Amino acid sequence: MFSEKVFRKWRITLSRIFVATLAILVFISTSKWENIGVISTILFLLGAVLIGIATVGRLWCSLYISGYKSKTLITTGPYSMCRNPLYFFSLIGGLGAGLTTETFTIPLLILIGFAIYYPYVIKREHRRLSLLHADRYQQYCDKIPCFIPSIAQFKEPEEYTVKPKIFRKNLFDALCFIWIVGIIELVEGLHEAQIIPVLFSIY
Repeated sequence: MFSEKVFRKWRITLSRIFVATLAILVFISTSKWENIGVISTILFLLGAVLIGIATVGRLWCSLYISGYKSKTLITTGPYSMCRNPLYFFSLIGGLGAGLTTETFTIPLLILIGFAIYYPYVIKREHRRLSLLHADRYQQYCDKIPCFIPSIAQFKEPEEYTVKPKIFRKNLFDALCFIWIVGIIELVEGLHEAQIIPVLFSIY
């Protein structure tokens, strides 16, 4: 079994390789739907909507876990609907960013990568939280779904104390998908200006 330090290093390295691979694909390709205005517009709009949902959702999760994640079992707010809301919103944001490339290929690759990578991450976190919180975490697992949110389970406190320094740091992570869209649009503009060559088109 990997130590937490080794696992974190492996996780960061693997994530960077996957993101770099997708970035290269975006840089050297263009969408086959580009000349079909309706389809490309719908894909971009859908992607923008998903990114909006993901950004708000990640901010919401960050609000609840800022300063508490490793010490306290959070069971309210987004964590009252599913045990891994941050990963859920990350998937939504990843698919949204993929759709803003106006292709089906990029979001499909993101979905496949998520399906391969995150189940192991979630399982490992489950073991860690089981050790930290024992029976209380097991009771939480018995009531709350792992990944797909259950709105019927939603509950939130009247007041909630947040550590602003940690929340401020998490703000930048929550906004990453918006920055990605900006980069994708910049690359598209460089393609149109023929500054970056397009080697092939993808669906």
